[in-house]
Amino acid sequence: QVQLVESGGGLVQTGDSLRLSCAASGRAISTYAMGWFRQAPGKERDFVAAISWSGGTTYYADSVKGRFTISRDNAKNTVYLQMNTLKPEDTAIYYCAAALKLGVPEVVPTKYPYWGQGTQVTVFS
Repeated sequence: QVQLVESGGGLVQTGDSLRLSCAASGRAISTYAMGWFRQAPGKERDFVAAISWSGGTTYYADSVKGRFTISRDNAKNTVYLQMNTLKPEDTAIYYCAAALKLGVPEVVPTKYPYWGQGTQVTVFS
């Protein structure tokens, strides 16, 4: 079992930056694909970014491409989401997810069996 804990969320203004962290415990995540998803009130959980086990492959939702960067430090068992030029539409609860998978990472939430509890990001104009 993998336990995931997100941190780094907060209340920021339009144009600000935040870095989310996802600390894993229970198992080393070096063979896990990792993803970030977000869910706004009344909406479905949407894909944000994903990274392969090695960090060599990354995927982004079109809405965050060029503004967000996913990265990982397997030695620290941690995954990050650097979010720049934040917009009010980025407001959501952000979730970290893990899937035991080599190769390309998944972008569908149902492919991830392990989830954190989420961290709130609120961007005001």
